[in-house]
Amino acid sequence: MSAVDINPNGPKHVAIIMDGNGRWATQRNRPRLFGHQAGAKRVRQAVETCPQLGVKYLTMFAFSTENWKRTQSEVSGLMALFRRYIQREANYLHRLGTRVRFIGDREKLDKKLQALMDYLEKLTEKNDTTHLTIALNYGARDEVTRATQRLAVEIAEKRLLPEQVNSEVLASFLDTYVLPDPDLVIRTSGEARISNFLLWQSAYAEYEFIDTHWPDFTPEVFTSVVARYGSRDRRFGAVKA
Repeated sequence: MSAVDINPNGPKHVAIIMDGNGRWATQRNRPRLFGHQAGAKRVRQAVETCPQLGVKYLTMFAFSTENWKRTQSEVSGLMALFRRYIQREANYLHRLGTRVRFIGDREKLDKKLQALMDYLEKLTEKNDTTHLTIALNYGARDEVTRATQRLAVEIAEKRLLPEQVNSEVLASFLDTYVLPDPDLVIRTSGEARISNFLLWQSAYAEYEFIDTHWPDFTPEVFTSVVARYGSRDRRFGAVKA
């Protein structure tokens, strides 16, 4: 797909719940971490494909606040994978012109991973080709709770009046305050639920639940999902005359 093929009505912000790594590996009689490693390679392809599709913002759900309930070996393996991913991909993402941000509660992550996240954000902060946001130790309810706590402090210290609080003010305290809301949310691997992902931001997003496991999410699959979005009639609660 070339730039001339970009649909002007296509999504500018796509959010993806990358599901199915473990099941993909199990189907091949391999350990779950093998699936996560395969899935990590698809992240690069998704980022590379975004400019061809006219997608400016890509947000990817990497690790949820609920994923700590998995086995210790899987969690440890995932944390090591995140560290290796940043170390391996940082310069490449920078050369692509990708701006990288992380959302979620990083205080519960190990210090080395936090330092790598800070490094990648700083390295890419002036880039503008694609804005990649990685949700790591993220949960939407946790995000809204933390935002509300910060908002309460502002009111308690009289920097903000209760009657000044509206949806725009609350949104300014969310992790995603510098990002537009997603137009399209994709979940792979056949599950039809949103799993505590961008609940506030996705109020008017279109959803695509596809059967493809994340390690099989090729640029061609990405392209076909985005193409379907362009044919939808988005009214945002209004009725067209």
